[in-house]
Amino acid sequence: MSVDQGLILLILLTSVGMFLWGRWRHDMVALGSLLACVLAGLVTPDAAFSGFGHPAVITVACVLVLSRGLQATGAVDVIARRALPASAGPLASLAALVGLGALLSGFMNNVGAMALLMPVALQMARRHNLPPGQTLMPLAFGTILGGMTTMIGTPPNLIVSGFRAEAGGNAFAMFDFTPVGLAVALCGLAFIVLLGWRLVPARKHQAAGDFDTGAYLTEARVPESSKAVGMSLRQVEAELDDAGAQVVGLVRNEVRLHTPYGGRQIRGNDILVLETNADTLGEVLARLDLKLEESVKPAATESTTGDSGGPEAAAPSSEAQEDVEHEGEQGDRREEIVLTELAVMPAAAAVGRSASDIQLRTRYGLNLLAVSREGHRSRSRLRALPLRPGDLLLIQGPLNATSEFASDFGCVPLAKRDLRIPSPRRAIMAAVIMTLAVGGAAFGLLPAAISFALGVLASMALRTVPPRSVYSAIDWPVIVLLAALIPVAGAMASTGTADLIARFLLTSVAQGNAILVLGIILVTTMFLSDLMNNAATAAVMCPIALGTAAALGVNPDSFLMAVAIGASCAFLTPIGHQNNTLILGPGGFHFGDYWRLGLPLEALVVAVSLPLLLIIWPL
Repeated sequence: MSVDQGLILLILLTSVGMFLWGRWRHDMVALGSLLACVLAGLVTPDAAFSGFGHPAVITVACVLVLSRGLQATGAVDVIARRALPASAGPLASLAALVGLGALLSGFMNNVGAMALLMPVALQMARRHNLPPGQTLMPLAFGTILGGMTTMIGTPPNLIVSGFRAEAGGNAFAMFDFTPVGLAVALCGLAFIVLLGWRLVPARKHQAAGDFDTGAYLTEARVPESSKAVGMSLRQVEAELDDAGAQVVGLVRNEVRLHTPYGGRQIRGNDILVLETNADTLGEVLARLDLKLEESVKPAATESTTGDSGGPEAAAPSSEAQEDVEHEGEQGDRREEIVLTELAVMPAAAAVGRSASDIQLRTRYGLNLLAVSREGHRSRSRLRALPLRPGDLLLIQGPLNATSEFASDFGCVPLAKRDLRIPSPRRAIMAAVIMTLAVGGAAFGLLPAAISFALGVLASMALRTVPPRSVYSAIDWPVIVLLAALIPVAGAMASTGTADLIARFLLTSVAQGNAILVLGIILVTTMFLSDLMNNAATAAVMCPIALGTAAALGVNPDSFLMAVAIGASCAFLTPIGHQNNTLILGPGGFHFGDYWRLGLPLEALVVAVSLPLLLIIWPL
């Protein structure tokens, strides 16, 4: 062993130990490893930050942005609403939920797919009287399995593809991962749905990190095109029951009916007074194609009705809300329209005054979309409702104007929360952009990084992802982690360390048996992925896999695919994958609960993937 090999092994083992310890963030450890390699002369200063321009890193960042577009526009909400059965039994509901999660995670960020479907999983658990963990853990594992089916489904696949290109071959194509990945995912999903969910410990729900703002009271207009037209109030309430919403009033021709008859038929341009949670507001609107009454272009509304409204008020359209986001104060200057939750403080200037009194729309260009007042339902119209201390306001408008209003009238913003109002036109655009980006990469028309970068540019231009939100959509610790470890992995190859480890596995462990070595690579990668970041695991194991294949004189693709499968299967701990961490609190899980379903699932993955690797990617 040379000095350089000893140094890189020392740095690598120290890094793995720090990853497992968890005292510092993964990106900090990765950056420290890179700088240690530079100081030790293993990586030249000029090449130190070359990883930030690596196609795999660029592709990961772009996929995260496009995933945000699908999430923010409500495109995935529409898919979920149409794909998930509303009245099926627990087994069929769980199969649909887990299957949809796997499908989505094949084409968008796994964490994004999990975050979108987590509220659906919790609702499903309540509907079928199940512990929340018995829907959350299957969903988390299903989204992880789905990610291994395409090149963009999970960062490890992109990293593996990048290493194949650097080794002298072509990068893996979009669906090269599908034959093995899909078979493993289908077997894993079948096991989870038929048996595995019963292995999940039945824990009580613990308080999640989110806060409870109670129910909001809001007004939603029924457009002529809404599917609610012709339905009775009783039918509307039944449709919204799963979303935890209820109709508490009806406004027709500017007259409010406080206790409307359940058999009353809904007409176009009626206004429904709804009580719902902020988190499900978007779903409630989308289910019946309703439009928020106050979510209209301020200038257009003021020109016909003023702040107080009137019989001649025009029904808001889906384009009206979108047009607001294109307005600027001067010339080409544009401000992003945001949804903000504000709490009215005691003795605030807003107390006792309504949105009309404050001239919220004309003075600030803001819309009051909903009010949450625990234990009290007002008989006033929303714009005429006098505010009280402790009221929670859902405000739509430019961020600067919202901050100015909050400062002037004694309101404080609540913790940041992802509040989405669906936009059908933008949801279609976001889906089309993602489809074209995937198609461009899948059919070899463009390199993956270029295809997805064009998708991001189109998303910014069409504002399916507002330009201000592009950089916040990127998980920067993951980007830094990947960019820092790529040169470190290169040092492992250039110093011959990867070959050294490969020869050890070949001669001392597997005794020259290529199939046994392949299994060892798979299991070792899977074990490391349970304990440290899956992207870091892939970056560490790819050089070893390539070196082992070279020492054996066999097809390196088999070993790279084994790394891709192993790095994507982190089912034993809550720290192996972000989706596992997301369910820890809401599911009430303990650290040791994951292995009960995770261990047999990982054994199944090995049993299914190993023979498939030998068939599809023969040695």
